Amino acid sequence: MLTRRRRTAVTALLSALTLFALAACEPEGGAAAPKPSTTGAGSVVVPGKPGEPARRMSPQEAASLLPDERPNGADFRYVQMMIVHHRQALTMTALAPGRAGSSGVEKVAERIAAAQQPEIGAMEGWLKTHGGPRDQGAHDHHAMPGMATGEQLARLRAAKGAAFDELFLELMTRHHEGAVTMAAEVLGQGNNVQVEEMANDVIAQQTAEINRMRSL
Repeated sequence: MLTRRRRTAVTALLSALTLFALAACEPEGGAAAPKPSTTGAGSVVVPGKPGEPARRMSPQEAASLLPDERPNGADFRYVQMMIVHHRQALTMTALAPGRAGSSGVEKVAERIAAAQQPEIGAMEGWLKTHGGPRDQGAHDHHAMPGMATGEQLARLRAAKGAAFDELFLELMTRHHEGAVTMAAEVLGQGNNVQVEEMANDVIAQQTAEINRMRSL
């Protein structure tokens, strides 16, 4: 996982590289800017760790210090499973119109659908960018916390009014709690910064929705 401390180091390194590039291009006394050196004489000052002095190295060496953010198995597993998880949430929210007895429950369902449909698109785009789906157990529904069973979904489809509202809030709260659990796990096991950002968004948004549903 890319921690805040690593991000700070990366930011400092990128700033140093940028300053080096600008200095190489800036003319002195109105003269034309010199051509970039191909001798490797140029160097970058890279901040050291706390208590250690800064180091001078080539831009190539400095760039090699950037963290490896290539996705690992945990990243792929999370994205694939969360797509399936979100799709079940959309299945449940689609049942609310005409069945929900409370306008509050209908509004919750609308918010969930409006948030999770674009998230599915973003995760599918991430998979495409990183080489397509990789089988990491995404089809094993039992491995996903919070997933409703087929019998529970059948009960939800058959319910109306107050009975629907009660069951919907129960199932969706548990569903969101499962998503938060999955997101917290990938923050500790994954390696890709984009997946980290998506997981943090899931935790923030779905925790807020859990609180709203518990207040109904």
